[in-house]
Amino acid sequence: MIGIILQITQAATTVGDTINRVANQVVNQPTAQPKEEAISIMNLVIKGGWIMIPIIILSLITVFVFIERYIAIKRASREEANFMNNIRDFIVNDRIDSAMSLCKSTDSPIAHMTEKGLTRLGRPLKDIEESIEIVGKFEVYKLEKNLAILAIVAGIAPMFGFIGTIIGVIKIFHDISIAGDVSISSVSAGLYAKMVSSASGLIVGIVAFVCYHWLNIMIEKIVQRMEYNAMNFIDFLQEPTR
Repeated sequence: MIGIILQITQAATTVGDTINRVANQVVNQPTAQPKEEAISIMNLVIKGGWIMIPIIILSLITVFVFIERYIAIKRASREEANFMNNIRDFIVNDRIDSAMSLCKSTDSPIAHMTEKGLTRLGRPLKDIEESIEIVGKFEVYKLEKNLAILAIVAGIAPMFGFIGTIIGVIKIFHDISIAGDVSISSVSAGLYAKMVSSASGLIVGIVAFVCYHWLNIMIEKIVQRMEYNAMNFIDFLQEPTR
């Protein structure tokens, strides 16, 4: 009997040592860290779904319109050195042909307005002012060409993103109704994927909004310069010729 008791005690001791050894190995073993998935633009676009297609198209339109208008407005804002001073000297010295030649060789809204005014010489100043004003309006209209597209993109791009989010939420609830239970992982994954479209729409809309107002500020500076030079041109016509 004593032998049996000793064997049971020895076996229990051996089992206890084995359990302690395994527990120590588990405790000392480094905890596996979850792998972080790299986020790339392509993955975000793919997870955003088909609604990302119109958003991408709107972003390309925004970039194209902004670059094209920026170059055109920047070119129109260039002012030849001493242009109006030369026009004044030509008018005062009764060299209208030279003034016309200078206007034709200068490609700018101010030159176009001045050229129109020169063609109306001999008429009342009011008629000259009206002709210059009409040309100025056409020049501003050319500068503002396609700017409305940026305003439209700024308004509808966030809407496309919101539609993508709504479609994603509808799909999530549809999957839940079919599965019969709620899985946190599936819900979070679905929301993550569909919020991409909402964020993309907002970003495109904000960029288009900023570009639209930036170009408008550039145009306003040109308009102020056009008005100032038009006023100077009318003053030149009232100076006595030599």
